[in-house]
Amino acid sequence: MTRTEPLNLLNLAPAEADARLRAFADEVGQPSYRATQVLRRLWTSPVADFAGITDLPAEFRQQLGEHFTLPRLEIVAQQKSRDGTQKFLFRLRDGQTIETVAIPDGNRVTLCISSQAGCALQCAFCATGAMGFQRNLEVFEIAGQVREMRLLEEPVTVTNIVFMGMGEPMMNWDAVDPVLTILNDPMGLGIGARHITISTVGVLPGIVALSRRPEQFRLAISIHAPSDDLRRELMPINVKYPLSEVIAAAKAFDRRVTFEYVMLGGVNDGEVHALQLAALARECRAFVNLIPLHPGGARGFTPTPQQRMVAFARELRAEGLEVAIRKSRGMDIAAACGQLRVERLGRRPPRSPDEHGDIQVA
Repeated sequence: MTRTEPLNLLNLAPAEADARLRAFADEVGQPSYRATQVLRRLWTSPVADFAGITDLPAEFRQQLGEHFTLPRLEIVAQQKSRDGTQKFLFRLRDGQTIETVAIPDGNRVTLCISSQAGCALQCAFCATGAMGFQRNLEVFEIAGQVREMRLLEEPVTVTNIVFMGMGEPMMNWDAVDPVLTILNDPMGLGIGARHITISTVGVLPGIVALSRRPEQFRLAISIHAPSDDLRRELMPINVKYPLSEVIAAAKAFDRRVTFEYVMLGGVNDGEVHALQLAALARECRAFVNLIPLHPGGARGFTPTPQQRMVAFARELRAEGLEVAIRKSRGMDIAAACGQLRVERLGRRPPRSPDEHGDIQVA
């Protein structure tokens, strides 16, 4: 009889993991409550391996290790900024690497997580786009970035999640969808839906799929240019998903949308751009988040001066919009997405995103 491969419990939603564990406990003659003990140690109070669940009988721990796995993400670099921002470079089982950034702000800690190794979208100002696309991440590789924060020697208590790391989450929806369940489920990581934001360049099927979920997850759309002509220059994806269609999807989304707008000196920061952006934001009642360009991710672009950013925000507010200017964080630790990976490992030849398929929407 051929022995089956151990099952990765971290690729399963908590309800499915619970069912598998209950069935296994019954199979090996353990009471069903043992499944609950194990389930709690997957995400809520995680352990590095089954041996760490010391309230279980030793024999049962050994049996769990023979039939299931709890794969870790290996930290190969960790940096801490003067402002408290921490950046992690994780190595995956096949040698690919991804980045995660923890950003403290008062009582909150926002974790910026990756959904792909690299990115296929090639936005002109993005360091991640420059490295090309390698592959989609599995469920456990995305949610595991949060899990690893709880396993640190000095744990990081994460209160907010943003899918704004490496990759386009809506082009890996088959994994991101169950990850959202793990992040939100009380038997998973237990983070409130309103504290979880998915950022997309405007992949329309993904926005539709997110809107079908009942939880109040937040949606952020990377606009970065208020006209089709300029957006096509900066973001090639605009050819497939033009602004008019992106705005229509944002209008149909039944929760408030945020526009992310990286300020590029002399490119998208003029008064005419402010008026164009205001018109788009008014159409779908969006909140506008102005983002200073991190010099490390510039790829030839110049950050908009602070004085001009303030004026740009004032021009938007004069049009009746709610606007915020994001603080620059982690400037001293290369916190622009993709920088740490490129610095440590160099660029790798890109692979076609078609190899892993596009978004799949039920």
